Amino acid sequence: MSYLLRVLLPDVPGSLGQLAEALGLVEGNIQSVDVVSTFPDGTAMDDIVVSLPPTLLPDSLISAAEQVDGVQVDSIRPFSGTVDRRGQIEMLALVARHRRNINRAMTELVTVLPRTMTSGWGVVVDTEPRLNRIAASQAAPEDDGSNPQTTIGTARVLDPDRDTWIPDSWALLDSALAATPIRGTSLALVVGRPGGPDFLASEVEHLGHLGDIIGSILK
Repeated sequence: MSYLLRVLLPDVPGSLGQLAEALGLVEGNIQSVDVVSTFPDGTAMDDIVVSLPPTLLPDSLISAAEQVDGVQVDSIRPFSGTVDRRGQIEMLALVARHRRNINRAMTELVTVLPRTMTSGWGVVVDTEPRLNRIAASQAAPEDDGSNPQTTIGTARVLDPDRDTWIPDSWALLDSALAATPIRGTSLALVVGRPGGPDFLASEVEHLGHLGDIIGSILK
């Protein structure tokens, strides 16, 4: 079984090695590491995919990680595959290849995007004249059929209490949500993480850059 472990650790040489050693002592095997963000206080937030034998509980990873000086576990959840932000280059190439067929291009986008953003699912919607799903990844929840009007003017975290247009199904399992407009179009990209963790500011900024690039490709 594989888990996505999000940890805050000192941004100094050797800290990741100490963490890897601690996880190895409880039979955790690191599959991939991605630096999500660095902070002015000298810490970094990393996403680490770790596999465990089926007989062991994920709590053992938390206990092992937090024995390392300065390490705090932000969240842990089951995760399939590895973190692959480099896969976004291939994803953008596929979008460019099929840019004359919007449905195909957006399907290619949401098929690859979840594993590159460590999200559970992705959906592309057309916001005009009313919300309409264009493409969705395999794990994406269904809509509730209400088809409200909405505007997503900038990349941001979504809040189901404030953004009342969000289908109830998107917020199930305490999902963290973020969205970005696809510049120059009426399309928007929404990503969700069932069970969290919340999207950091750096991740939302990254999502916004993707929206800008994809919009340029589709022109």
